Amino acid sequence: MSTTNTPELPLQPWTMTDDDPPTTDPSREEKRESSVALDEQLDHLWKVIVWNDPVNLMSYVVYVIQKLFGYSIEKATKMMLEVHNDGKSIVKITEREKGERYIASLHSFGLQATMEKER
Repeated sequence: MSTTNTPELPLQPWTMTDDDPPTTDPSREEKRESSVALDEQLDHLWKVIVWNDPVNLMSYVVYVIQKLFGYSIEKATKMMLEVHNDGKSIVKITEREKGERYIASLHSFGLQATMEKER
């Protein structure tokens, strides 16, 4: 019986061994990165606003809000009443790209909608 010795593979430059201590405290670095990511996310939030118009029926506005945002009939009705009584309603607060897609969808349903940066 012959046993074959498998050669030990050389370490790749990106491979750490137990002898190599990390250059920074990973938990501290992760906290900093997550804090920066959260700050960036908060800086980029936008309000999607639906505006009142004399054309669309209230029931249709409820239907569109439910269909696009997945809200309950109660929540969609509350938003529609804000549009009707106050002239507008913030229907979503989200990132800019998602907000732009919501605006395009609302326009495709014939509703007037805009975006405004969240403060």
